[in-house]
Amino acid sequence: MTRYILMVFVGACSYGILSTFVKLSYREGYTASEIAVSQALTGMIVLWLIVLVSKQFPGRKHSLKSLLLLLPTGAAIGFSSFVYYLSVIYLPASIAIVILMQFTWLGLLLEWVFFKQRPNSIQLITTCMILVGSCLASGGISAATHLPWQGIGLAALSALLYAIYLLANGRVGKDIPSLPKSAIMMTGSFVGLLIANFPQLLASQHTNIGLVKWALFLATFGTILPPLLFSKGIPKIGVGVSAILMTAELPVAIICSHMLLQEPVTILQWSGVGVMLFALVLLNIRSK
Repeated sequence: MTRYILMVFVGACSYGILSTFVKLSYREGYTASEIAVSQALTGMIVLWLIVLVSKQFPGRKHSLKSLLLLLPTGAAIGFSSFVYYLSVIYLPASIAIVILMQFTWLGLLLEWVFFKQRPNSIQLITTCMILVGSCLASGGISAATHLPWQGIGLAALSALLYAIYLLANGRVGKDIPSLPKSAIMMTGSFVGLLIANFPQLLASQHTNIGLVKWALFLATFGTILPPLLFSKGIPKIGVGVSAILMTAELPVAIICSHMLLQEPVTILQWSGVGVMLFALVLLNIRSK
């Protein structure tokens, strides 16, 4: 059991380091378009290679409609990552991750609007706690008002797209094995990002070995490793425990940005992170 707990924990930590290393890639002159598209392309190729080796193909029992619906689902997570990468151009990585975590209550809101699943009292309380914690983790109201609105808007859009992805992922292709499902979604992610960024990519001057380095690194820790670890670990330890372990993404992102980017993190911000983590754990325990 410990092995599967570590799998889910490492997968969550892998997501947590991404924003810091994306900012490091910007220092070498690469753009969000180049990073996001190359990451999606690398992830798509590797995942399909794993599908071919393991021979876990979708069967005839899986409808064409279910398979095709995975493409826009994958596009949603692809654009969520891309917009998130854009947000860290304007925001510290430690602040961007806090805004991204708003996907938790946005998911509840979307379920209420589109599927008439009203949030219960615990969900409303934890939502308020997440909002209060987010304010503290951003440095307080006075500090938050001085953050660039472009960065806040992009990070908030990323959170919304991530909530849409989670909502769709839980309802589309549930009977399709996890490996081909991930490969198909990553195909949708790559195609969507390629179409959206094609003009910028044509003018790119950075199609070199350095871009390949970043693509391999970010695809490994953002596209390939987490889905594989989650597909192995989550069925063994359960969704509730897994959801709690996945909150590790938040402190890992802040610690990583502090150590590698020298972004300042105050006691007030850590207290806000603590409130958010407690709210997320409470939400997942009560949901289970």
